[in-house]
Amino acid sequence: MTTKVKAQMKTKVAGFALNVKLTFTAPLLGTVPKDPAVYANYIAANSPDVNGEIETLPLQEESGWTGFHQLDGKPAIYDYAIKGFCKDACSMMTRAGGLSAGLTAFKKVIDGVLFITPRLIEIHLSGELKPLERPLRAQTAQGERICLARSDAAPAGSWIEFLLESLGGLDRAIVDEWFDYGRRRGLGQWRNGGYGSFTAEITQ
Repeated sequence: MTTKVKAQMKTKVAGFALNVKLTFTAPLLGTVPKDPAVYANYIAANSPDVNGEIETLPLQEESGWTGFHQLDGKPAIYDYAIKGFCKDACSMMTRAGGLSAGLTAFKKVIDGVLFITPRLIEIHLSGELKPLERPLRAQTAQGERICLARSDAAPAGSWIEFLLESLGGLDRAIVDEWFDYGRRRGLGQWRNGGYGSFTAEITQ
């Protein structure tokens, strides 16, 4: 970490607002169960807006299939998916010795001073949503088992755009580091398989 960044961490860091556009370089896989009962019972149990989120579930009901929330009939993701990415990126870049290593209690900071708007972010598709299947392996008491997972995939070239606001205490260079990390590990399901990676355009 540079002396300059260390000095900034010791002093009050002003807030900022950034316009962020993410363009996916690999298909983005949906994470939302298309079974409303599964979503209500297990996914949204701790959400303050369970009913509101259920209303935006995929239009097609399919057990064992994940897709995207819907915004006026178009695929979308909620703001907390971006916050979740920021936490994951910060954790990994801290381990890698990046600028993020200077941010203490980073989960609390991201939850408390970082805000994303709009709440429901439209995915601008570059083509049609198509299902993608892949095998999942799990070790059970009965031995290894394999099943097929299916997700809707937004094609490469699709993009999202949102406003990221920091109230302070968070250095802009660290935010840039997180979104640069997205070139390697992005959003959505099967990120360790290279899906959901993106390039970021960030402007003030």
